[in-house]
Amino acid sequence: MNLTLFDLDGTLIPVDSDHAFGAFMVEVGWADGAAWGARNDEFFAQYNAGTLDLPAYVDFATSAWRSRPLADALAMRERFMAEVMRPALRPEAVALIQRHRDAGDLIALVTATNEFVTAPICEAFGIEHLIAVQLQRDGAGRYTGAIRGVPSFREGKIARVDDWLRGLGAQWRDFGRVTFYSDSTNDLPLLERASHPVATNPSPSLARIAAERGWPQLQLFA
Repeated sequence: MNLTLFDLDGTLIPVDSDHAFGAFMVEVGWADGAAWGARNDEFFAQYNAGTLDLPAYVDFATSAWRSRPLADALAMRERFMAEVMRPALRPEAVALIQRHRDAGDLIALVTATNEFVTAPICEAFGIEHLIAVQLQRDGAGRYTGAIRGVPSFREGKIARVDDWLRGLGAQWRDFGRVTFYSDSTNDLPLLERASHPVATNPSPSLARIAAERGWPQLQLFA
């Protein structure tokens, strides 16, 4: 069996789901428009520059919804899926996943976006396994704004994949081929760990690295 791993934002979808969810919070009035939107954009720029303080961002990003009743937050997430994310699920990405599924690969979505935002996206793609940033909850089940465990970000993606495979009774060496699709230099550790890295819709910096190393480049979206 082969193992295929997909990044999400910018790789399988042409938007950043975390940033888009924040913009949606402003749109629906759950966050202050000017100030909150500017801070959301600032964090997004930090991510693209490779300087993101992930705990600070997760605390900020979840602040717009975590104090509300969970049922209300879940209902708003469904609106976000219907209005923003489902239109972003491109047939090219669906077909790529299906090719690996038809080949019998073990497939996982490995993303630095939190599990609250990405769980329904993963389900919409029909991917069984999600490795996302886990969110801490208090004794009453309320989200605290903190990260639980190792975040699936940069080197943390390798650690989280290790733990996931261990839970399946598997190891990296059990697979004849390990493919990882990503658009970002933030994912260099996992790209380097994979036997078959694919720079997908790569940022300019990742495209340069891929060209230097002879990695294939895939422009999934026109």
